[in-house]
Amino acid sequence: MQPDESQYLQRKCRTGDIDVHPTEKALVVYYEVEASILGEAGNARHEEKKECQKIIRLRSLNASTDVSALARKVVEECKIIHPSKLAEVEHLLLYLQNRKKPSSKFDILPMTEKIRGSTLILHLARNPDNLEELLHNETVLGALARVLREDWKHSVELATTIIYVFFCFSSFSQFHGLITHYKIGVLCMNIIEHELKKYDLWQDELEKKSKDPENQSLRKEYEKTLKKYQSLLVKQEQLLRVAFYLLLNLSEDTRTELKMRNKNIVHLLVKSLERDNEELLVLVVSFLKKLSIFLENKNDMAEMDTVEKLACLVPCEQEDLMNVTLRLLLNLSFDTGLRTKMVHVGLLPKLTALLGNDTYKHVAMRILYHISVDDKSKSMFAYTDCIPQLIQMLFEHGEERMDNELISFCINLAANKTNAQIICEGNGLKMLMKRALKLKDPLLMKMIRNISQHDGPLKQLFIDYVGDLAAQIKQEGDEEFVIECLGTMANLTIPDLDWELLLKEYNLVPYLKDHLKPGSAEDDLILEVVIMIGTVSMDDSCAVMLAKSGIIPALIELLNAQQEDDEFVCQIIYVFYQMVFHQATRDVIIKDTQAPAYLIDLMHDKNLEIRQVCDNTLDIIAEYDEEWGKKIQSEKFRWHNSQWLEMVESRQMEDAEPYLYGNDPDALEQPDLFYSTDGMMAPEPGLSPDFYSQFHSQNGDFNACDGADGRPATAYGFRPDEPFFHGYGSTR
Repeated sequence: MQPDESQYLQRKCRTGDIDVHPTEKALVVYYEVEASILGEAGNARHEEKKECQKIIRLRSLNASTDVSALARKVVEECKIIHPSKLAEVEHLLLYLQNRKKPSSKFDILPMTEKIRGSTLILHLARNPDNLEELLHNETVLGALARVLREDWKHSVELATTIIYVFFCFSSFSQFHGLITHYKIGVLCMNIIEHELKKYDLWQDELEKKSKDPENQSLRKEYEKTLKKYQSLLVKQEQLLRVAFYLLLNLSEDTRTELKMRNKNIVHLLVKSLERDNEELLVLVVSFLKKLSIFLENKNDMAEMDTVEKLACLVPCEQEDLMNVTLRLLLNLSFDTGLRTKMVHVGLLPKLTALLGNDTYKHVAMRILYHISVDDKSKSMFAYTDCIPQLIQMLFEHGEERMDNELISFCINLAANKTNAQIICEGNGLKMLMKRALKLKDPLLMKMIRNISQHDGPLKQLFIDYVGDLAAQIKQEGDEEFVIECLGTMANLTIPDLDWELLLKEYNLVPYLKDHLKPGSAEDDLILEVVIMIGTVSMDDSCAVMLAKSGIIPALIELLNAQQEDDEFVCQIIYVFYQMVFHQATRDVIIKDTQAPAYLIDLMHDKNLEIRQVCDNTLDIIAEYDEEWGKKIQSEKFRWHNSQWLEMVESRQMEDAEPYLYGNDPDALEQPDLFYSTDGMMAPEPGLSPDFYSQFHSQNGDFNACDGADGRPATAYGFRPDEPFFHGYGSTR
């Protein structure tokens, strides 16, 4: 690649190790040359790196040589040696001066003898008792490191044997410094990268020779090449296995692990997932699992399509491989994008099938739980046999407490309407209610509450159980369980339910009023009471009963106390909205309370949902009370025109221009200056709440909000200051 007028060539030289020559009086300097072609902006357009070595022969070195002076001369004349290396050069020269023969005959042996010699050393190294003795023999270890560095491309068997020797040392943390000293880790990564490239070349060669199976000569050549390839593959995978194992041991130090990451260890590992050797796969997946707990490594895995390759390993017959693969998937499932990929590559039915296997079901369930957190993925469970299996597991627990991951998973699935319908098939809901009421289990009741939020036939199923739920509210017991019972009842916005009879039969009105007092209970319970009041207020007779009990002033007091909590404010205003639909309660709110004033103050709240509830409520108040209608109209006008009014109030009227609108002093009184949208104009006479029914649902709910049945959404299970209901830490 030739640089043109807009390109510049840049070379960089980085010094590596300095070592003694194995047979001569010479130093060997290892260095790396990096050549870059830069554009005009200074950005690299093309880069190439090359590892080199320079031999500095020292023929004049003898017993009487001044080693210090010679070292200074070597550093001065050899520009690739940094001055900071002076002490190291002097030390190596002193070693050469005292060496009377080559460092080891091992360096100059034929390849077969090197393999035989390294094998004998390996036999010694495999006994941990010999490692300390070998550690003190620097000549042997130095020779092994040099032979590996120089000859690994010439013999896979030799490379495997020598790496195995250093692997024996890597099994003990105290020897990691030795391996780092000889740069064995970097060398292993270079060897792995080279072998993976060689594997790709083998695959390409086999593919070319298999294109014409009808040609007999090519077919014979292909079969011959295949046998050779299979033999080479066995040796290569042994080398990869021992090299990866050594790196896995070294990664015990997170600083070393970071260096590996910077040299693309994740890429090498994911590439190795294409192999069929189960022992190698167990090692590779284990290494990836260890790396996956760090964000950077997880992101690298996402870019390498790791999930797609792992999906091919599920299920598999090898138990260790299956187990470690599932645990890696569990770590990756904390990432939203990777969870979505798991669904796309078909892991959902595979993981569901593992729920029946005692060995894998707990890990599989945790992965499925994470997938169920995403709303888009919840519906996919309806097309598997996951839900029937989970329901069976629920009922198999008897009276003992259920596993958290099981009930958490069910809670998530019940939030989807299709899933909820499958859960309730047959006697599903009846069995769940019976178990929840018997065990007073708040988590099981939370699942039931999720089912109750879905419109249609599902809500009708709860009519038979409202009495049981109401009875639980009055009992002293687990507050969390009561919260879920209240929430379930509050979801039952169905016209067939006689709320008045229910409130009287179970004497719930005093309970609801007492629990509106700030500090009377936990905020979660008080909020559910407010939501419950909003639901029963849809009924005209219930609204009157609640108004007569003095609940409206209690709600205003609670509004003052919780004015910083948007959820409380929104739900309390929703109660007012329901009550202004009924004449009896509307009169109480308008004439006997300051609720309209509070609503006017909240008209311009920063929370969109609160503003919408206020606007709808104030529109109805303005229709039925002329005085409040004018105040509301005036406030809306003032808000929309506040900047213009401020300018008018601050401007001094000049004699030459007495009126901004010509000579008509009544211009501001013209009705066409008022905005006619959002209820700013007084409605036509004679309109009743029936007029609004064409815009609102049957129960008087407005459709501007996102909650079920148009009511303001409630984050009952996941308040902003709380994490997910249940989570799991990553596993190493």
